[in-house]
Formats: sequence, structure tokens, C-alpha cells
Amino acid sequence: MQKLIFKTLILFLITLGNEVVVAEQPMEGEPAPAFELRDQDGQPHSIEDYRGSWIALYFYPKDDTPGCTTEACEFRDNIFAFKKADCQILGVSMDDEASHKQFSEKYGLPFPLLADAEGITADAYGVKSRFMGLSIAKRETFLIDPEGKVAKHYKKVNPDTHSAEILADLETLQASD
Repeated sequence: MQKLIFKTLILFLITLGNEVVVAEQPMEGEPAPAFELRDQDGQPHSIEDYRGSWIALYFYPKDDTPGCTTEACEFRDNIFAFKKADCQILGVSMDDEASHKQFSEKYGLPFPLLADAEGITADAYGVKSRFMGLSIAKRETFLIDPEGKVAKHYKKVNPDTHSAEILADLETLQASD
């Protein structure tokens, strides 16, 4: 009985330290919010840079953590399929450029990781959250079409299968164009 009370108390304290920041998210068919962020090499990227191509804009909580590493490596392993589908992968977290550089080099990530240290872009996409007192981005993805509109929003992401899920949806969406 004491174990159950202790576990319940710990769970309550952890939950108490987590605060979800609720912001409006762009809906499918609406223009994706503009952004201008620097990548792991200090290069600027904006949504306009990719006009005419698809974008898999994926938000993730933290560099070099288990789920985030799995998700990034799945995108890496499918990079040629994304290139064939004319889809640019852009990872976004609230880590800084130096953290992104280390993470990218450690795992050989061949796509930009955008530093949103202030959380402005995460806020614009409605994915900014708080976990144990830290501001982070929730693990969500926005598939943006060549005109800059949200084609699909993934609120529930399984890091092991998400890359393949996006590729399947891209195939369906591109076939219907």
C-alpha cells in the first residue's frame, strides 16, 4: 500500500511540474506560419526558401535524447526517399545551434536542425510546452505543401515509424495533385 501511495505522490509531483502551453495551431489547408531560424551551421532558413517543394517540419523536445535520436535517425535513413519526393526535412527544437551541431555530427544527420531557442516558432505552431520547468517543443510534425499550406498535421508521433508514415502520406497527397 505504501508503494502505491509513494508512486501516486511521485506521479502527482511530476505532473505538477509539467505545464502544457496551449496555443492555436495552424489547421490543415491554412498557410503555415512563417519562420526564420538558423541551423546547426548558423545558416538562416525560412519557409519561403522552400516554396515550390514539400516540407516535413518536425518539432522535437531535445537533442540527443532517446526518442528524438530515433526520430532523427529514421529521417536520416529515409533521406533519399524524401529527396525523390521533393520534400525537405527540417527539424526544430528549442536547443541552440551548438547543441544542434553536436547532435547532427554525432548521428550524421543530412538535413537542417533549426534552433528556436526563444520558442517563437514553436509558439506560432502551437507546440511550445513546459516540462519540469523547461520550455520544450512537443513532438509534432507539419507536412507543408509546395504552396506553403499545411497539408497534414501529425499530433501523435511514433519516432520509430513516423518517417515512413510521412512518406506514405506524401505519396498519396502527390498522387491526388
